[in-house]
Amino acid sequence: MKKILTAYCLLLVTYCAAQPKAQLEAMTQKYVKNYYEELYDFVSMPSNAHIKPQIQPNLEWLKKVFTERGFSTEFLPTKGHPVFFAEQKPATLPTGALKTLLFYMHFDGQPVEPEKWQQESPYKPVLKKKNAAGQWEAMDWNALQTGYDPEWRIFARAVSDDKGPILMLLAALDIMQKEKVKSPYHIKVILDSEEEIGAPHLADMVKTHKAKLQSDFLMVMDGGRHLSNEPTLTYGCRGIATITLTTYGPKTPQHSGHYGNYAPNPALRMAQLLASMKDEDGRVTIPGYYDGIKIDENARKILAAVPDSPEMIRQKLVFAEPDKVGANYQEALQYPSLNVRGLVCANIGERANTIVPDEAVAEIDLRLVPESDPARLVSLVKKHIESKGYVILDRKPTDEERLKHPKIVTLQERESRMLPFRTDFGIYPDRWLTAAMQRSFGKDPIKIRMTGGSVPIVPFLRELNLPAIHVPMVNMDNNQHAANENLRLGNYVEGIQTWIAILTQPEVK
Repeated sequence: MKKILTAYCLLLVTYCAAQPKAQLEAMTQKYVKNYYEELYDFVSMPSNAHIKPQIQPNLEWLKKVFTERGFSTEFLPTKGHPVFFAEQKPATLPTGALKTLLFYMHFDGQPVEPEKWQQESPYKPVLKKKNAAGQWEAMDWNALQTGYDPEWRIFARAVSDDKGPILMLLAALDIMQKEKVKSPYHIKVILDSEEEIGAPHLADMVKTHKAKLQSDFLMVMDGGRHLSNEPTLTYGCRGIATITLTTYGPKTPQHSGHYGNYAPNPALRMAQLLASMKDEDGRVTIPGYYDGIKIDENARKILAAVPDSPEMIRQKLVFAEPDKVGANYQEALQYPSLNVRGLVCANIGERANTIVPDEAVAEIDLRLVPESDPARLVSLVKKHIESKGYVILDRKPTDEERLKHPKIVTLQERESRMLPFRTDFGIYPDRWLTAAMQRSFGKDPIKIRMTGGSVPIVPFLRELNLPAIHVPMVNMDNNQHAANENLRLGNYVEGIQTWIAILTQPEVK
């Protein structure tokens, strides 16, 4: 009897795997309206990792819904918030190259500024469509029970980054249960609770639970598709290190009439220092910053195959011309960046005072590529600052130090870093995943060598010795990390379909 049941399950998997896009699409469309309420419930739950009481209700909700779908679940403890782990084993493990699939997503979301949202609350999902004037207007949520337009969108915090893909997986698993379709794979799911705060405890968690997490292939369901919103696979991401610089003027702000032209101005000092790090084309001028970056002919072909439109990007971002780091957008992402992400000094507008400020602060992020070591880049930045005559401290200067050194800067680096990774094209997991995407969409996905964003998955790659590929599912124009974050309905439905294709994809040659 056991052999008969196993053969039946394999037959169902083979049947589903043989279905082209039309059949997978029909299966999804048949049930999709059943899952909007589950989406509403999960996205309505705040999940700011800075606010501890918000995390546990999300964990309990995830435990309930994954258990209902036949998974064993566990909260893996860390020095911060627990990480959610779910696992489902097939009756018989496959014998091919891929037996165990590991999926990484996160359920924590960015903080919110409710006053900037064009709705009652960021945690009360709103269905919207564009009106004749091109503005988003609210709709009745119940409209989803009678059909949907792919261009409609759901607006809420974390709906695209990154709860949306989790909800797509849950819907796919439920649909497969209803259709009596089994996945032949050993499935493991990690849902991070601290991704948006740099995942400071994830590496230790991976080391502690290395045996539990052991897999053959890691897929990351985070981030947006290509700007064209065509199906996309991404084979790497940049890492990130951050530093904070503070320059100093008088110990307390001084009247600019009395001390302007005499007391050093920290804002000007900061502006001059930052300007010295880049040329007018946006290239970092710090010696050695781009060392080790080589884009060979094969890499150039991969980058050129991405169907970017420089004019579309220019119009979307509204600037006259881009910086000139690399020959095009994709090449620019292959280099480490030095980005000023924030500047603060005194007040402006109605709050402005006629003063010489006491200090100026700049936040800088360094986006990393596999060839760039973060410690080396930070060291190069420090050497550059010292070459401009500054004494570097890791704290505020004392009065004695202010009186002794004409130019002082405080440099503080965040302990947590996200490291970069890049996976080779053409390996077996790439061919297997590409086949699944072809089944889901009826065409080849756009393949991106490296995305500009960062995800904290390198500990998995190092500890478990496995390859990783991003499978972005949401629309790129989703306002993630900003007000009015949203998820396009067409992407939500296609994401469910893609999950079914991946979970049932057979071996490839």
